[in-house]
Amino acid sequence: MDTRAATTSTPGSRWVDHVDALRPTVLVLGGFTTSPPVYRPFVRRLLARDAAAVVVANVWTPDWALAAWHGIGTILRRSGRGLLRASELSAATPASMGAPVLVVGHSAGGIMGRLLTSPRPFGSLRLNGSGRVGALVTLGTPHRIARTGAFRQHIAHDAATFATLAVPGTMFAPTTGYLAVASRAVVGSRDAGGALRTTWQLYRVIDSGPEEAVERPQTIAGDGLVPVGAAVPPGWPSIVLDTALHGPGARTPWYGAEPEIDRWWPAAVETWRAALWARVERAADARARDPDGLERRRFDAAWIRG
Repeated sequence: MDTRAATTSTPGSRWVDHVDALRPTVLVLGGFTTSPPVYRPFVRRLLARDAAAVVVANVWTPDWALAAWHGIGTILRRSGRGLLRASELSAATPASMGAPVLVVGHSAGGIMGRLLTSPRPFGSLRLNGSGRVGALVTLGTPHRIARTGAFRQHIAHDAATFATLAVPGTMFAPTTGYLAVASRAVVGSRDAGGALRTTWQLYRVIDSGPEEAVERPQTIAGDGLVPVGAAVPPGWPSIVLDTALHGPGARTPWYGAEPEIDRWWPAAVETWRAALWARVERAADARARDPDGLERRRFDAAWIRG
C-alpha cells in the first residue's frame, strides 16, 4: 500500500540543493502479526503532517505466522521491496526529489529496518540499504529480546541479536539518522499482585535485562508489551512517551495515534533532515579532497575488474 500527498516542489530538482524544503517519503514497517490495512489511519496522519508520500511494506499476518517455522526471510524480502518502492516513489515525488527515505518501524518492524541497513548477509539475504535510508525511527521496538522456550521468540531473539552485532549502535550516523521511541505508560511491579505482577512478568519475558545485572528491578515501565529498556538501544537518541500503548487499535492511544504522534514526528523529521545535511557536507568534503573524481574512478575501475 502506498499513498502520495499533493506536491508543490519543482520536478527535476536535485534534493541536495533543497534540503530545507524537502518533505520525506516514508516507509512504514509493520509490527508482529499486523497487515497493511491496520496502518491506514497512521498513513493519513503522516500525510496530514506533511509526509510527501507513504509506503507500507507488503507484509501480512500469515507472513508473520509462517516466520515461526520458516524464519523471517519472506518478511525481510518484502520489507526490502518496500524500501525499493519507497525510494522509487521518492524519486517520482517532487516534494522529496529522490531524497533517502524516512523509515518508521513499529515493534518488530524496527528490527526489520535495522536489518535492511546491514552490510552483512542475514541468512542468504544481503540488503546493505543504508544509502537509501535517511533516518530510521523505531516505535516500541524490542531491540533486545530474551531467548525463551517459545520457538517464535527464538526467531525474534536471533534477528534482534544479529542486528545488534551487524549494525551496532548508530553505525551509519551521521548520514543516517536514528531515533528510538518508547513509552512508560504501563508499569509492572514484581512485589504487587494481579495485573501489576502479570505486566512485570510479561516485560521480563520480552527482556530479561542486561546480563551483568545482579538484582532485578522491582518495577519496570513500558508500553504494555515492550519495556523501555528494550525499546532504546545503547547510544540511540530517544523519546520516552508517558501515555502511548504498544497498539495499534481503533481506540488505542498507541504511538501512531493522536496526540501521541505529535510527540515524536517533528523530531523524526528533524533527525531525517539533519542526516541529509550530513550527506551534503560529506559529499562536499569528498569533492574538496578529490575535485577531479580520480579516487572514485579508480574505485569504479577496480570494481569492474573484480
